[in-house]
Amino acid sequence: MKILTIASAKGGVGKTTVTGNLAVVLARQTGRTVLAVDLDPQNALGLHLGLGPQELRGLSRASLSGQSWRDACFERQPGLYVLPFGAVNEHDLTRLESQMAARPHWLLEHLQTLQLPADALVLLDTPPGPSAYGRQALGIAQWVLVVMLADAASYATLPLMQRLVQAHCTPRADFVDTLYLLNQVNSARQLSQDILRVLREAVGPRFAGAIHADEAVPESLALGLSVLDHGAHSQASHDFLACAAFVAAQLQAHAGMEA
Repeated sequence: MKILTIASAKGGVGKTTVTGNLAVVLARQTGRTVLAVDLDPQNALGLHLGLGPQELRGLSRASLSGQSWRDACFERQPGLYVLPFGAVNEHDLTRLESQMAARPHWLLEHLQTLQLPADALVLLDTPPGPSAYGRQALGIAQWVLVVMLADAASYATLPLMQRLVQAHCTPRADFVDTLYLLNQVNSARQLSQDILRVLREAVGPRFAGAIHADEAVPESLALGLSVLDHGAHSQASHDFLACAAFVAAQLQAHAGMEA
């Protein structure tokens, strides 16, 4: 399996929205099995992939009860699966984090039990900033997709994210690269355009694209649909298609190097 960790240094950047929509597009574009895993206790990823808020199952409850993560996976479309974090109380969350602390390879061990195809793509949605969940996800990532907003506050957090990648990813031989995505770009705002230009120049070929601010995005979430399914002709849909094509090209190029 190939692992892409979606990360951000601050909250509110739309990282979970990006994860859910990329998962849908990548499953369709590549024909691979795609598994989107929610490692954020906010438990929001399933909502972006059509699960109802009343669904309580997830990796947290499965881990604490000793059940297989397979029992908490939901197939949303052919070849596309989501593994929610699940609903737990504060006491159980503390137990889960203690379990993780005692097992440095907790996440990888659980993913391996799913026996995914060798070319499967796993997208890991993580909480913002440093966290136990983020460390586990960065520790097994082959690619990291850093999601930022087109504003000064988000851009200022870039060094923190780069330090986290340097600490948990760069030393590993199987780590490939860090990619960067700018979300909620407003073409009418000069600052938004300036940050887009600066980021493009700063990261060069590792720039995965920009997702423009588009009403189709919140509308899609309200309907429990992907942007591609709700607003196929929207700007955001076009942007997600382009970003997914970029990610797919990275996977293909790396596969060619391994062959």
